[in-house]
Amino acid sequence: MPVIVQYIVVRDGDKKMTFATKKEADDYDKMLDIADNLFDFLENSHIVLDETRKEEISLLLAEKRDEVMPILRGVSPKAENNRKKNASSLETAKIRGKAVAKQPASKQAETSEANTDPEVKPVAKSAAQAAPPIKGASSKKSG
Repeated sequence: MPVIVQYIVVRDGDKKMTFATKKEADDYDKMLDIADNLFDFLENSHIVLDETRKEEISLLLAEKRDEVMPILRGVSPKAENNRKKNASSLETAKIRGKAVAKQPASKQAETSEANTDPEVKPVAKSAAQAAPPIKGASSKKSG
């Protein structure tokens, strides 16, 4: 018989949700704490809403807190999305750079040549080695 560990979030004696990991349960519990605080904030405000609406708004803002926080800081959602896109592009570039760095030097040269001007064709290595030796360029001294 298997043993199953479950994490249950309980509020005011009511089971709210069951999770397989402690982290998920803690995250959900934190979200409910935030929603409670937001509900209290709305209760004390001068906005006239019924209790159900206050609860719905509180839960929505708590669930979407990662999206709401930049807005509360004065950052437009479009600017935040552009920042995230740029960050992911940089991360992709870093990963590609690491992949090139892990290649042997000969492969790196081929990769860098492939990323340069497409009209310039790389010189074959055998052509450079097959060039005839130049007279007088010997490293031995004649005696």
